Amino acid sequence: MSEHDLPNRNQHDDEALVQSPPTTVLGILQRLGPGLIVAASIVGSGELIATTAVGAEAGFWLLWLILIGCVIKVFVQVEIGRYTISNGRTALDGLTVVPGPRMGKTNWLLWCWLVMFLTSIGQLGGIVGGVGQALAISMPITSAGKQYNEAVDAKIKMRIELQQLLHADKGSEADEDRAARIAELQTEIAAVEEGDALKQLEDQALDPYLWAGIVAIATSVLLVVGRYALVQNFSTALVAGFTLITIVNLFYLQGNAAWAIRPSEIWEGMSFRLPPRREGVFPLATALAAFGIIGVGATELVYYPYWCLEKGYARFVGPRDESPEWAERAAGWLRVMRWDAWCSMVIYTFSTIAFYLLGAAILGRMDLVPAGSEMIRTLSAMYEPVFGRSAEVLFLFGAFAVLYSTYFVSNASKARVFSDALLLFGVRGEGEDVHRRWVRALCGIMPLLCFSIFVLLPEPKRLILIAGVAQSIMLPMISFAAIYFRYRHSDARLAPGKLWDLMLWVSALGMLVAGGWTALTKLFPALQQLG
Repeated sequence: MSEHDLPNRNQHDDEALVQSPPTTVLGILQRLGPGLIVAASIVGSGELIATTAVGAEAGFWLLWLILIGCVIKVFVQVEIGRYTISNGRTALDGLTVVPGPRMGKTNWLLWCWLVMFLTSIGQLGGIVGGVGQALAISMPITSAGKQYNEAVDAKIKMRIELQQLLHADKGSEADEDRAARIAELQTEIAAVEEGDALKQLEDQALDPYLWAGIVAIATSVLLVVGRYALVQNFSTALVAGFTLITIVNLFYLQGNAAWAIRPSEIWEGMSFRLPPRREGVFPLATALAAFGIIGVGATELVYYPYWCLEKGYARFVGPRDESPEWAERAAGWLRVMRWDAWCSMVIYTFSTIAFYLLGAAILGRMDLVPAGSEMIRTLSAMYEPVFGRSAEVLFLFGAFAVLYSTYFVSNASKARVFSDALLLFGVRGEGEDVHRRWVRALCGIMPLLCFSIFVLLPEPKRLILIAGVAQSIMLPMISFAAIYFRYRHSDARLAPGKLWDLMLWVSALGMLVAGGWTALTKLFPALQQLG
């Protein structure tokens, strides 16, 4: 294990910062925080985009996989947090002690993490693109943008009306009128999709890029000047509000016979079966890519211990020694960390299931799969059956809230983690002052880099799912590291019970299956094509 100074370790050694852990439920709840920060970064890409895309493609069939994807990773998350709190070292520093070949100044696992990290920058490019789309729809800057909005809105409304007519009850007196309207809509939609007018308007409408650029610059400024707490608290409140609206939407949807979710569909979703394959749509591949993002993804598993350090859990424990006092403090603060991880899991699981069911109940039934420049507009269709004409405004407000929260928090996290990585790769020097300067510089660079990626590849869903594939492949490696920490670097006085160990192995096995399947179906074919 390396002995270089890492962020917060100099504070960890300060005896004046040692604190006794809270023992009451209220006291524990007051010390929560890292999990809520991570939850704010999860909702944007995983829940809002990837999960609804899976629901749109697979219907209700993969509800079981989405639920498992949220719950199963917490055991690995807590185990990595246990290593960080009891040893006062960062997650990346922990990866360097995992056995295996070394490449340069560090080992194989850190290089694998670096590849995943680079794809996750592309993921944020997709997210800032989604923010740009939401703002371009609600507040277009150019006249071409306004015309494009009107044309696309008209097309999507026709598709929604068509699907509603196709799913309407038959046998009414108006069947002939309905059939005529269906034929008329099909002709009009085909004319729009096959014509060049909409494509020309899209090429002329630069509003999503303009807004994404404005957001990227503003984020750089906010992160550099350090106004993190204010913006993060505001973003968390927005995410909570939008998630509540989504759950209310799902509840009221049950009062609409045309869109209500039937018990048989829930049973279908929890039957542990795979969806039937449709032409041009591969929902299992989408689901496994989303598995890397929903819940705590591979990037969040690495982020989480850094926020535990900044929250002070490791500092409050104090430097590791053999005294019973240290063991008692460590056990207490580990209990706080477990509460933090599980409470955040409950929050993002509820939102994930709500988004998935909406995607399956509305987008899946209407055969509307969110993609490309129409992604945000397509997602807003989930709210129209309940909220009517106000659905788009409501959804765009919420989409901006959750996407920007993810964009902001993830850039803040990436700056801290990558600064640590530069130290481990031997690029920067040691010391807390050096670390802070690098974090400030990266806070300014990262948002602009993400925006540049969106400009080069303006496909938010594709960027996010590519990152999901990389995270899925990285998950078994991180779970292996967690198991190594458990049996090689865990203080015997803090060892969990046999049931926890069993669930940790089950968690690792699930990640291995998802990562292995993703590698076989996505990574290897892509490498063969490149070859």
